[in-house]
Parts: sequence; C-alpha cells; structure tokens
Amino acid sequence: MAHVLETSAQPDDARFPVVCMAEQPVPWLQETRVPIAATKHHARRVDYDYERAGTASVCIFAEPLQGWRQVCVRPQRTKVDWALEMAALLRTRDAAAQKVM
Repeated sequence: MAHVLETSAQPDDARFPVVCMAEQPVPWLQETRVPIAATKHHARRVDYDYERAGTASVCIFAEPLQGWRQVCVRPQRTKVDWALEMAALLRTRDAAAQKVM
C-alpha cells in the first residue's frame, strides 16, 4: 500500500502520468414475473425474484493530478475487453508517455 501512496504523491509529469484504473462488474437481471400495475389503492407491485442474464463491465480510468476521468461500459466482461480499453487509453490519451504509472 505504501508503494501506491508514494506513486500517487509524485508531482505531475506528462512523461509519467499517474493513472488509476478500476473495473466494476454489473449483472444483467431479468424479471421472471410480470409486474402488477399500480391502482388507486396500491403502488406498482414488483416481485423480487429475478434471473441472471449475463454480466457487463464498467471500466473507469482517472488521472487525479490532471482532473481527468473516463468511464466506458462494455457489454460483456472478459480479459480481452479490459485489454482493449487499456490499449485504447495508451494509443490516445497517453500515447506520448514513456511509462504509465
């Protein structure tokens, strides 16, 4: 953990940008029963039973010293998807960097 804090405390340098990366899996859920419409006496009623229908992925990249962040959503969650997002970041925003920290 100390290494992470030391890296984050380094001064801003365009040759060595400090980029924070995170990935959040998001489950796709499907209702198994049709909700009952609201009436004058009852609010809309929804059954809490659901069926899993796959997983999506939310990738977050942030450069705190620059005040920059990017969020992208992929329809599935695989290693290849993460690698494609990393490649896009290194090819565009940090193309001139010697090393991304």
